[in-house]
Amino acid sequence: MAGSDHACKNGDQTGCQNLAAKIKALAKESERNKSCLVATGTAGVLSHAFEEFSKASFEENVAVLDEILSSLAVLLHHDEATNCPGSDASIDRIVLFLKSEDLSARRNAVLVLKELVPILDYRKVDMLLEIEGAMEALFKLIKAPICHAATKASLMVIYHMVTSPSPSNAKIIAKLVDLGFVSLLLEMLVDAERSLCEKALGVLDGICGSDQGREEAYNHALTIPVLVRKIHRVSDLAMKFSVSILFKLCMNEKRENGGVLVEAIQRNAFEKLLVLLQVGCDERTKEKATQLLRVLNVYRSSVDCIDSVDFKNVKRPF
Repeated sequence: MAGSDHACKNGDQTGCQNLAAKIKALAKESERNKSCLVATGTAGVLSHAFEEFSKASFEENVAVLDEILSSLAVLLHHDEATNCPGSDASIDRIVLFLKSEDLSARRNAVLVLKELVPILDYRKVDMLLEIEGAMEALFKLIKAPICHAATKASLMVIYHMVTSPSPSNAKIIAKLVDLGFVSLLLEMLVDAERSLCEKALGVLDGICGSDQGREEAYNHALTIPVLVRKIHRVSDLAMKFSVSILFKLCMNEKRENGGVLVEAIQRNAFEKLLVLLQVGCDERTKEKATQLLRVLNVYRSSVDCIDSVDFKNVKRPF
């Protein structure tokens, strides 16, 4: 990788661009090549190059930055050292690619962000939030998907942002709620495959940690039917998130008519939670399920179950 370092230090755009393209080609050729490149610290060298070229005008360096980003998208997921380009200028350039019209560039940008966001400090997460159009670009990749990898990566980026202890956490959630993200997640969850379902539930769990997020969930007809349906039908992780969201909604319900508590009973939540305790789950989920059963039991005798398998009797916004 000395050639890449040399090209970078000399500002050799063409040389660095060609080397990045060769690295990407080698990585895609075989898993063995990819492992060798990771072992020799190639991702770190590429990240350094990206940071160096990010210091100058984006327009002047867009081609070399694009090629480096494309190579990083292939390697970073396999690099345990998490050698991501994390300078302020680098983050700004990645978001510019995220907002571009080039589908490939958008995909590469979100794949790199997926590896970058979990290791950012609070200040840089706040900075990412403040970049104009960043959240909208992530939202767009989910609302108008270009590929499964980009959709899942976008959900992971948002998951780390909404579950971060950053002071801007509430601001991030408020922005997502304003974009209509809760409704988008619930519609997605109806027919989502396992991996996508787990990620969407994880994000929804984070969003429902705030008053504004819960309020949006309370007002959507699909919330309780979808959550109850996912308790036993997807995976242990999906079950854990579903119970966690139900817990947050039910324990914060303040309406006199019982609100989501009554609806949860109607959707067969009481019986499903009982089964959950019988078959077993992790200790934290067991505690939440037990508390949920106690509060649901207050309304159980006066509510009939109207559980529906296909959501046909649920009013859905389109």
